[in-house]
Amino acid sequence: MSLNEDPAFWASARKHLTRYSPGFESVIIERAEGSYVYDADGRAILDFTSGQMSAVLGHSHPDIIATVNRQMGQVAHLFSGMLTRPVVELAERLAALAPGLDRVQLLTTGAESNEAALRMAKLVTGKHEVVAFAQSWHGMTGAAASATYSAGRSGYGPAAAGSFAIPAPNSYRPRFANPDGSNDWQRELDDAFELIDRQSTGNLAAFIAEPILSSGGILELPLGYLAALKRKCEERGMLLILDEAQTGVGRTGDMFAFQRDGVTPDIMTLSKTLGAGLPLAAVMATETIEQAAFDKGFLFYTTHVSDPLPAAVGVTVLDVVERDGLVEQACVRGAQLRDGLLALQQKYECVGDVRGRGLLIGLEIVTDRQTKAPGFELGAKITEECMARGLSMNIVKLPGMGGVFRIAPPLTVSEAEIDRGLEIMSEAIGAAVASA
Repeated sequence: MSLNEDPAFWASARKHLTRYSPGFESVIIERAEGSYVYDADGRAILDFTSGQMSAVLGHSHPDIIATVNRQMGQVAHLFSGMLTRPVVELAERLAALAPGLDRVQLLTTGAESNEAALRMAKLVTGKHEVVAFAQSWHGMTGAAASATYSAGRSGYGPAAAGSFAIPAPNSYRPRFANPDGSNDWQRELDDAFELIDRQSTGNLAAFIAEPILSSGGILELPLGYLAALKRKCEERGMLLILDEAQTGVGRTGDMFAFQRDGVTPDIMTLSKTLGAGLPLAAVMATETIEQAAFDKGFLFYTTHVSDPLPAAVGVTVLDVVERDGLVEQACVRGAQLRDGLLALQQKYECVGDVRGRGLLIGLEIVTDRQTKAPGFELGAKITEECMARGLSMNIVKLPGMGGVFRIAPPLTVSEAEIDRGLEIMSEAIGAAVASA
């Protein structure tokens, strides 16, 4: 019998754990190292989700281990009004990497950082209405959940007053098309804001967006879209908040995804990748906005704000990313991954689209390329076949699109590991198609 079938373990899990998602994986993970996690049988499973899209340096990175051990021996947590050197150093380092966003608050999760960003935007503008994409994910708490539309809205009562959504541009399934069939995202954006203006009570405070909507199916904002969106915000006195939870710290081939477009947001939030798997988040704002917030009495005071342990880890993450050239690595390995996925698209009719940037790539599964009919069941079968062969993959199932694999290996992934992952994917798709 497999050690993953431990009856006592699963009985205890069923009895005591809250089921916070549709289900758990059927393996027990005992340890993780590099690009792999290891189950109770000692089987190596290639992790193409970087944990929860967070472990940019892979699992159990020696530099992170050394930092945690050192910092735990000095100071891990303090009264929130006290400052330590790691906190100030991380803020300084982040500000240098994102010129113009000079003020930094360190928090824990992505949802918490988005709560702080939205709270700041509302205070500074004196308004309360927030616009987000209809395929967005910004967190499961309060204002962040109200700005999350990809899942989790039904059954929880009223969202925050003034919550609005517009469609995210989708080049594979365009709502507005140019004569050549390409996505006319400018007309789509104009149309969306015409509707927002009709619904608004004149209290538009902020637009919050992911540069690549991950849980929304790896929908990348086209080049030029961010600049156009920023103009829409400026025309209405809104602030632009970019949520770079999954795109920040090198994953897309730029330190921050917005830098490709040359558009600096008013506020940026970081999480996931910044802590390389540990709970660390940041809210970065312009000096002008932070000063205005301070003058109005900005309050976002939490138990773990400015904690020194995760801050020290964040400094180490930036050190390793710079030392090991991991931003450039994301470009190189991302190109290798994309080329391999495009080859799979040529081989299998069920691969409808390949999209994304750097080491954040989406692969959409369909049952018919002409109609682009969603391939939910086939995608689920491919996921099972991948896991059986030693590859962990995450698939997103959303109305209006097929099953989309979110592929995000660690930035430290090797050439051989990319090749192995692609090999397993090919075998899994072949097996799933054959059994369909």
